Amino acid sequence: MCIKALPRRRAQCEHREGRPLSDRIDPRITRTTRAFEQAVVELAAQRPASRITVAELANRAKVTRATFYNRYNTPLDPLIEVLYADLEHGHRIEDERRAQGGYSASELLRLATAKVADHVERFAAVYQHALDDPADSGVYEALVRHFSDYTLAVMARGERPGLPDANHQVIARFMAHGFVGAIRTWLSDPSVTKDDLVDAAVACAPAWWTADPDSTDASRGPCH
Repeated sequence: MCIKALPRRRAQCEHREGRPLSDRIDPRITRTTRAFEQAVVELAAQRPASRITVAELANRAKVTRATFYNRYNTPLDPLIEVLYADLEHGHRIEDERRAQGGYSASELLRLATAKVADHVERFAAVYQHALDDPADSGVYEALVRHFSDYTLAVMARGERPGLPDANHQVIARFMAHGFVGAIRTWLSDPSVTKDDLVDAAVACAPAWWTADPDSTDASRGPCH
């Protein structure tokens, strides 16, 4: 899922979206990209991404700044690619479960939400630094875009009884901001647990999201 802020990378992202790093064609590109991604995650775990310079990122990745600018615009770009790739892995697992069958829509939602919580835990230091620095809003803005696109994809499946006849873009952004806000609350409040996040997200999901295709009563939800 490519972010709009990366015009130079759009074609590459569209080509390899959702694919593991090992699937990239040119091994030299693979090594360089891996180096950038590993370096930026290490640096972003130490301080906000907004404070990472291209020079230190290139130095840590052992490449030139020119090589960086051939691929990215800012250090935030490779960081978002890493986060998106990890989130997409969880979505692929969800798709596999849906294809296998045997899961209700509510069960799939809980499992998918738990995968997102696992992702946030894996990159907790990155998200925590972004939370603490007002200038580092790009990480959470990218999360909003990601979950907005994910919600639009869910609505586009056409298997949601009770889906409201309202602007889907607005619905998606509303839900994405709410979920990202819940993640921020979890990270900022030590009394909130991962289970609290998952339980709250599932409880506040609209009825049409958790309604199975053969359901006829999806007019109301826990937070509707």
